[in-house]
Amino acid sequence: MYVALGSNLGDRDAHLAAALDAIRSSPRIELVRMSPVFETDPVGPPPQGPYLNAVAEVRSELGPRELLDRLLEIEAEQGRTRSGLRDSARSLDLDLLLFGDRVIDEPGLQVPHPRLHTRAFVLAPLAALAARAVHPVLGVTIQKLAERVHDPEAVRLRSG
Repeated sequence: MYVALGSNLGDRDAHLAAALDAIRSSPRIELVRMSPVFETDPVGPPPQGPYLNAVAEVRSELGPRELLDRLLEIEAEQGRTRSGLRDSARSLDLDLLLFGDRVIDEPGLQVPHPRLHTRAFVLAPLAALAARAVHPVLGVTIQKLAERVHDPEAVRLRSG
């Protein structure tokens, strides 16, 4: 299972760290490993500052809906308010990208994430963890998807 993390408001590093701590301390969720952090250009409406983006690999006894609900709770704990505007600035954004090879299409829950294959800011860190994983709908590896949308000017590996 893979979860995307992003932040472009306030102390971005602190928001990501707090999200990881919350994931680690959540019952029935285990943080397996974390991708490198990337700094990325915002996709949404201006004015917005750059994002920090990463992906966490997790194991969980929770079902997909329960896991998503916990991720939304963590966002709220970090001050995230949902304005209804897609791609607006946010203190913390947590998205359930993949849940094994499951394909889920329910109100409020789509797995794999419906825009996963178009987002360089998600595919770069996901490829760092799971390059050979196969998108369960498209039948293409994450590495191939990442190569298709690679944009080194908009998605930069963060140093230090």
